[in-house]
Amino acid sequence: MMEVYRISRSKYASPLSGIGAPLKGARWNSPGTEMIYTAFNRSLVMAEVAVQLTIATMPDDFVIICIHIPEKVSLIKLDETRLPVNWSIFPHPASTQRIGDQFIFDRHACVLQVPSVITEGDYNYLINPHHADFQFISIREIRQFRFHQRLIR
Repeated sequence: MMEVYRISRSKYASPLSGIGAPLKGARWNSPGTEMIYTAFNRSLVMAEVAVQLTIATMPDDFVIICIHIPEKVSLIKLDETRLPVNWSIFPHPASTQRIGDQFIFDRHACVLQVPSVITEGDYNYLINPHHADFQFISIREIRQFRFHQRLIR
């Protein structure tokens, strides 16, 4: 059993769907590819979201979502040595989007563990909402979340 975390605007917290990711794409998905981004712990998910915000753009309706992933859910661990040399640059390269897109389209597993760019040694977990195992993933808790203003400038 594993719990992962996600921060989102309250109106998008439930149900888990992945429909926000394809609007613009991100490091691990191109525009048009649905994927749910989560992190191993609360601190990492906070850091992953904080790097995208400023005080002026910070919504006041964030929630943190605790997501339960049972052991029976299929998972692939992507080792950093299998990634392109420039995988962690900003802005993100198209090569990482191709990796994530392939993960979604192949459906070999429901969850892909990828290294965090923000916190070396930590991991993010990408969830494929179209995989058969997705039905076993559930939201355990949704709580209001506020970033401390010293984190966002």
